[in-house]
Amino acid sequence: MAHKLVIVESPAKARTISRYLGKDYEVEACGGHVRDLPEDEFGVDVDNGFEPTYEVLPARGRTVGKLKKSSKQAELVYLAPDPDREGEAIAWHLTHALDLPEGKVRRATFHEITREAVREAFESPRGLDMDLVNAQQARRILDRIVGYELSPLISKKIVRGLSAGRVQSVALRFVVEREREIEAFEPEEYWEIIAWLTREGEKEAFEAKLLQLDGEDLSISSEQVAEQAVKRLRAESYRVHSVRRRKRRSRPFAPLITSTLQQSASSRLRLSTAQTMRLAQQLYEGVEIEGQSEGLITYMRTDSTRVSERALRAVREHVREAYGAAYLPSRPNTFKSPVGAQAAHEAIRPTDVSRTPESVRSYLPDRLWRLYDLIWRSFVASQMNPAVYDVTEAQIETESGLFLAVGRRMVFDGYTRVMPPDKKREADQLLPQLAEGEALRLRELVPSQHFTQPPPRYTEASLVRELEKRGIGRPSTYAPTISTLLRRNYVRRRRRALVPTDLGSVVTEKLVGHFPRELDYRFTRDMEEKLDRIEAGEADWRETLREFYGDFSRDMTRARENMTAVAEDGLEQEQRCPKCGRNMVARFSRQGDKFLGCSGFPECDHTISLNRAEAEQTEHKCPECGAPMVKRTSRRSTPYLSCSRYPQCRRVMGLDREGNPVEMKPRSTTGLKCQKCGGRVNVQQHNGERRLVCSRCSEMQPLATLEDALRQTELAGVAEGEACEECGGPMAVRRSKRGFFLGCSRYPECKGTRPLSSDRLPDAMPTQECCEKCGRPMVLRWGKFGRFLACSGFPQCRNTWQLPGSLKECPRDGCDGHLVPKISPQGKEMYGCTRFPQCDHVADRAPGGKKGK
Repeated sequence: MAHKLVIVESPAKARTISRYLGKDYEVEACGGHVRDLPEDEFGVDVDNGFEPTYEVLPARGRTVGKLKKSSKQAELVYLAPDPDREGEAIAWHLTHALDLPEGKVRRATFHEITREAVREAFESPRGLDMDLVNAQQARRILDRIVGYELSPLISKKIVRGLSAGRVQSVALRFVVEREREIEAFEPEEYWEIIAWLTREGEKEAFEAKLLQLDGEDLSISSEQVAEQAVKRLRAESYRVHSVRRRKRRSRPFAPLITSTLQQSASSRLRLSTAQTMRLAQQLYEGVEIEGQSEGLITYMRTDSTRVSERALRAVREHVREAYGAAYLPSRPNTFKSPVGAQAAHEAIRPTDVSRTPESVRSYLPDRLWRLYDLIWRSFVASQMNPAVYDVTEAQIETESGLFLAVGRRMVFDGYTRVMPPDKKREADQLLPQLAEGEALRLRELVPSQHFTQPPPRYTEASLVRELEKRGIGRPSTYAPTISTLLRRNYVRRRRRALVPTDLGSVVTEKLVGHFPRELDYRFTRDMEEKLDRIEAGEADWRETLREFYGDFSRDMTRARENMTAVAEDGLEQEQRCPKCGRNMVARFSRQGDKFLGCSGFPECDHTISLNRAEAEQTEHKCPECGAPMVKRTSRRSTPYLSCSRYPQCRRVMGLDREGNPVEMKPRSTTGLKCQKCGGRVNVQQHNGERRLVCSRCSEMQPLATLEDALRQTELAGVAEGEACEECGGPMAVRRSKRGFFLGCSRYPECKGTRPLSSDRLPDAMPTQECCEKCGRPMVLRWGKFGRFLACSGFPQCRNTWQLPGSLKECPRDGCDGHLVPKISPQGKEMYGCTRFPQCDHVADRAPGGKKGK
């Protein structure tokens, strides 16, 4: 038995740390928090100084028992959760859950999981920091007070199952108020005029933008005025009024912190905040490199841009050797951390800068590698020299107008050699050598119409940036807050933008109307600052809770009396229930959609769907059945045409820029991964046939007929290598109403069973069948209850076809295929042969049958 016990959160972290400690240490994982406030009661004694009641989480009962047994046999217990409030609270809860005496406990903290950092932490452990623990307790009790009081109230007044939170509700308010700004925005027309000019005797033209007309700043709001201005300017002469040349330096950005990591991963890698933090957690805790678990990045929940001296020396040496002395600044670059940042933390950086992204690419899955590549490049670029540009600005005048031409040329790439700019800007134009007073020749004047744009909707990245700028929430809360808004259907993603649902809008309206103090941005920011003061030992956590609870309880009393239910707000006197004649009232579904329901519910359950974007009748006819086509808008705000006889006819068509119907092209991208290199697989035409081609290694895979796919994905009746645990006999694959499982082949003499693991199921196989929704190939997969066809575009397209348990033979002579239910690209339900396209036999099928898993 080891003499010392080390407790961390996850098994991955335990595996990595155990490599760096000797045989005298036993490293165990606790799985995160082991105690919390009870789920079925308030758990906070307000009258007794907000004393909390903690319980061991049911899911952690066995873990706590195992750790308690190990801790009794150990000389010392090292608690090594993450180095933040949550980690300190986990360590504190472990001491109570395991009944650890104070003299036996040591706290070890490190910001990177490397041999040097871990050994240094264990050579100089410390005691528990109760200021950090109290700050976490205060936050947890605050969230319990707000959630326990507000959530039942809005669930009663709006719809069951809702939740409200101190930071969550403020974040939702940002999204809702931005949507109201967009809805209230009225675009204004304006025109720009661009002149294309050349020097005398030269052919290369450059562009200049009109700034002033008749000595006043340009303001053209109609096409008529723009045409008049162009007519005047065409008749005038052009000459260079002034030329200004200067050097512009583009400095590198600071190394990543939690908020900037989430923003960069969103814009560059198209990752959500939750995905980013989950992948970063894996990189921090350790991944398998050459058979050993290695922590690749430092702690990922941080708001500090500080970098250790050791890491600075290493990255400067790497820049000098890899890129040359010209790219290395004379002194290390320093950056200012956000207000209130924890100075003890470091920025997010690679633990070993010599471990380049190329050197670990073969060990990491694609998304994990791309995130590590982003972190590595951001850190190295932050310690490089600025990029330098030659910028030329030339003012060009006519008798009535003043134009500005700008040229830019990179003379030194600096940090952009490692970290190219995120957004692709238009190519910089190069101006010729112009001299003041020089005459120019006008080649063309181009007026262009524009409209002012509303403020953009928040994306996950811009919402995190707004929360950070306002001081709302902390690095550990950004991703969970956004995930909660999406999970509760308060907001939806639309082309990566966050759009509030009807439910989210009404929740915000109710809360802001009755809790203006708690939903105020400044109040939430001030509360975060108070929690920081508790952490610094400058404020008492019980007194902070007492100050908050007094006003909050009074607001709750008023809200219970004055807040009206949605059904009372939305009474529609002019609309009666067609079933019973009662009034119809506005209600909200759990999916966030608004609908009309009978006020006599539950005696009468009639509902009427309310669709904001009603279908618009068009003059176009359905090419399949001749019925009128209607214009609809997809969830991604893309207009399209669909048959008005849906669901009898499922034909859809796209629209071009002029609004004319066009055939929708099948999507070429898929959600499949290359089995050889892990790259993304696309659909391409090859010699007239569709095939899957890897975008990285160009590995080509043909598409199988459904018949061949069915034959190759048969599930073996006997599970080879699997023996019954009760009698030792071979296990067979069996099926019950709950799905497939392994059962002893000696049944009924032996009734041993075992779950069927997913690795026993055949691999998915792409087929030549086409998804009727997006045109991508359908993939034959195994599920819990058997085989089914699913779109290869998952998760963007979630279309599925159900396959029957028994298949009928194809009646066509000479065909050994079978008939399965299919849906044509035009949406027609039918029975088709599994030998398609070799056999194109089809049979009619009644519409409205089951389609999907």
